[in-house]
Amino acid sequence: MIGRLKGVLVSKQPPWLLVDVNGVGYELEAPMSTFYDLPELGREVVLCTHYAVKEDSVALYGFLREAERSLFRHVQKVSGIGAKIALAILSGASVEEFSRLVQSGDVAALTRIPGIGKKTAERIIVELRDRVDAIGPGVPGLGPAGAVPADPVAEASVALQQLGYKPAEVSRLVKDAAAPGDSAETIIRKALRAALR
Repeated sequence: MIGRLKGVLVSKQPPWLLVDVNGVGYELEAPMSTFYDLPELGREVVLCTHYAVKEDSVALYGFLREAERSLFRHVQKVSGIGAKIALAILSGASVEEFSRLVQSGDVAALTRIPGIGKKTAERIIVELRDRVDAIGPGVPGLGPAGAVPADPVAEASVALQQLGYKPAEVSRLVKDAAAPGDSAETIIRKALRAALR
């Protein structure tokens, strides 16, 4: 239905984005992998999108890379995985890293992603191992984007809680990850990488 959007980035508050396309504001939910590489507010952005309709809701998801959208769609074909867990997967690991975890059968690393228990991790490995190559290569070397916000630690903490991490876990992850001058995106990226170890 809506496969791609090109417009001006109006707002970015993880996990939500607002993109103005010729005067129409599209609200999208996006994984942290997309947030890391977004341009500054007021700049043009092009997003691959996934339009989802359920009985009680309509949602639009945005991704900077086709490989991310592909993984988002593939992983939801696994029994018991919905959009929320699919976003958590993309927020916790790059497409490349996730593919490697699935191919190597690393159940322990997969269960560190919020919402994925041991049985779900095993199902992901069994159901996706043969299809993981079709998802496409990831893009390594993600970096922070935009200016440093007023309180990046608070912003990172809120974003991690929205991804499903418990407050105590968020405090520990952010405390270990945050360095002076880090943007919220950098703190979140470092915290998510630490959570997967």
